Amino acid sequence: MSSKPATKIFDVIVIGGGQAGLAVGYYLKRANRKQTLDFIIIDKQPKSGGAWQHFWPSLRLFSPATVSSLPGRLMTSAKDDSSPYLDDVLSYFNNYEKHYKLPIYRPFEVQRVERDEDSNCLCVSDGKFTWLARVVVSATGIWSNPYIPKIEGRQSFQGEQTHSAHYAGTDAYKDKRVLVVGGGNSGAQIFAELVQVTDASWVTRTPPQFLPDDVDGRVLFERATKRVKNNANDDTQDSSEELGAPTGDIVMMPPVKEARDKGLLTTQPMFKRFTEQGVVWSNGLEESVDAIIWCTGFNPELEHLAPLGVIEEDGKVLTEHGQSVKEPRLWLFGYGDWVSPASATIIGAGRSARENMPALVEFLKGDS
Repeated sequence: MSSKPATKIFDVIVIGGGQAGLAVGYYLKRANRKQTLDFIIIDKQPKSGGAWQHFWPSLRLFSPATVSSLPGRLMTSAKDDSSPYLDDVLSYFNNYEKHYKLPIYRPFEVQRVERDEDSNCLCVSDGKFTWLARVVVSATGIWSNPYIPKIEGRQSFQGEQTHSAHYAGTDAYKDKRVLVVGGGNSGAQIFAELVQVTDASWVTRTPPQFLPDDVDGRVLFERATKRVKNNANDDTQDSSEELGAPTGDIVMMPPVKEARDKGLLTTQPMFKRFTEQGVVWSNGLEESVDAIIWCTGFNPELEHLAPLGVIEEDGKVLTEHGQSVKEPRLWLFGYGDWVSPASATIIGAGRSARENMPALVEFLKGDS
């Protein structure tokens, strides 16, 4: 696709065509009914689906399809109203962007966002093409910046290491000794399927906390929302301690329940260090290991914003209702609680866009 001429100034450029970018695009389309907004979405992925197209084939969402949707259009599941499978999510995103005819340009990987003082706007570049915009929305998410903890000897370990971001299923691990590291939902799901077919152990720093069988992922979203609101109000009470509120962080998805019912859902404390062939456990015993799968989360992908000088020491950007404090022409969506409650989830991305997009549109009116 040809480049956009640098002399043209868009009202909004959205960087990222995943769930957050699509939600922003939906509300920009709606705003067009009252105010003409010229916007595009630039996506580095070759096709629709954002980071979801890279996750393992058996992945399932933690909540039913009816509460795992972007604004305006419900997701459906091929297998009734159960938690959608990965194929359901990918099909939904593809249909969503086509249904709303969102102006998505791909694949372009944005490398820099910087100020263009001559035109009083922001300049977006992928190293070859440039675009100008009055407002830039960064919605690149977290998938492309996986976090792996620093553990002694990790660089010298000669076995296989992969992050859950790149885990592709059980086939590559059969007949191997595998450690799944991380006490969250991805660790639980990946371990639950690996332990059925190979010699796998689940390694966590603290014992995992499971939700009741009849509670789905909606409680995690609600808890995140309350936690952020409490912090904003300087309320130190943990919302998870409310009377009658379910505790735990891991949703009991069918594969996890199956592993538990077979007595396989057990964990081991974190090992102390690596050797070339394996690990040393806290009791001093050494063990040979073929592969490590890190289910240890992600950091925001914000390197393209470095030229603006808005990234803090913790790797985040100071925001108020999605708007950068240091650069008002920059907005961020979809990076997690620090931007908006649970905004790294599908439903959270939609809610974040719904709550914060009116202010962005008003900012454009005042800037015109």
